[in-house]
Amino acid sequence: MINEALPLRYGLFLMPVHLGDKPLAQCYDEDLELVVRAEELGFHEFWVGEHHTSSIENIVMPEIFIAKALGLTRSIRLGVAPVCLPYHHPFHVASRLAFLDHLSHGRLNVCFGPGAIPTDMEVYGIDAARSAAMVAEAIDMVLQIWTRDPPLELSGQFWNIRLRDRIDGEMGVGVAHKPLQRPHPPIASPAIRRDSPGLPAAAARGFRPFSHHMVSTETLANHWQTFSAGAMEAGRVPQVADWIVGRNVFVAETTDEARRGARGNSLGACLQYILELSRRGPGLGMWRRNGQMSDAECHLDYMLDEVVIAGDPAEVARRIIALREHLGPFGTLVLVAHDWDDQESWLRSLELFAHEVMPAVERHSKTDRGDKIRGFG
Repeated sequence: MINEALPLRYGLFLMPVHLGDKPLAQCYDEDLELVVRAEELGFHEFWVGEHHTSSIENIVMPEIFIAKALGLTRSIRLGVAPVCLPYHHPFHVASRLAFLDHLSHGRLNVCFGPGAIPTDMEVYGIDAARSAAMVAEAIDMVLQIWTRDPPLELSGQFWNIRLRDRIDGEMGVGVAHKPLQRPHPPIASPAIRRDSPGLPAAAARGFRPFSHHMVSTETLANHWQTFSAGAMEAGRVPQVADWIVGRNVFVAETTDEARRGARGNSLGACLQYILELSRRGPGLGMWRRNGQMSDAECHLDYMLDEVVIAGDPAEVARRIIALREHLGPFGTLVLVAHDWDDQESWLRSLELFAHEVMPAVERHSKTDRGDKIRGFG
């Protein structure tokens, strides 16, 4: 791991989670307004999730959302987190992302992963036990489509791709479109569980690790250890600047106000929703601090005390600095974007974060780098 303190970049992640009966069009309009505001405030990247059968997580095709956001912004990088690969044919994934990369003029980020909503998997006939194998096969195929020219003949367990018999170069028929960014847009790999087998595979390919916003600090440390070991085993030098760490953050004028707000607003409601969804599905193990923690202890109070970063600007900056000192200088902090149940307080939180927290973290980073140069580190 690199010991020098690196400057921190910032992003937002829109799952999305819209609780209540807000009209879909209003949800999407507010989400697009958030992208514009994020760029104005100096955020570097914006990620959008994919879900197909949820009234709460209700963006079905993030690529379409991103295409509209591209026309409203100029510089912020936009990405799908993740492209749910089991639901889509790999050639379709490769083609539509290459197309979007050109539309974006190279502003596209990509994250590849499985789906999570049980009814999404049901409607597409996906066996959850085979999902990881489908993701791995789809990634292999997408990368080959992006880096090879036809003729193509790719055979797998889940998909077969054949583009060879009717190619007519004279008529321009039979091409596999390549992204603008070569060999492809930056690719991230999501990480939730400890010792995730996907992390070494991602490290071997040079992907960016993207740690979930609800995992404990202990689990975050495990993510980097697992990723680093996988990179070194593959002959790569792990770059801590590539690591994306997600966190739920809420800033207010005072720490008491921020903690009350995080508990009572859409942030707290979102965490409660995910905890309950986990109880009804795979269980709470992925969110527990460690193996010694019981399911009964994994509740909203634990999340608010140990995982969520809520406070006044000084407290939030202190927590972020402490997190990087504990984990190492990860490169990007991605804040979760929550429903605007109170638009004024959420916009105020973002403004305080951009105008006071970001500069405080940067000042500390510069001081730390200066100390190291002068021999004090």
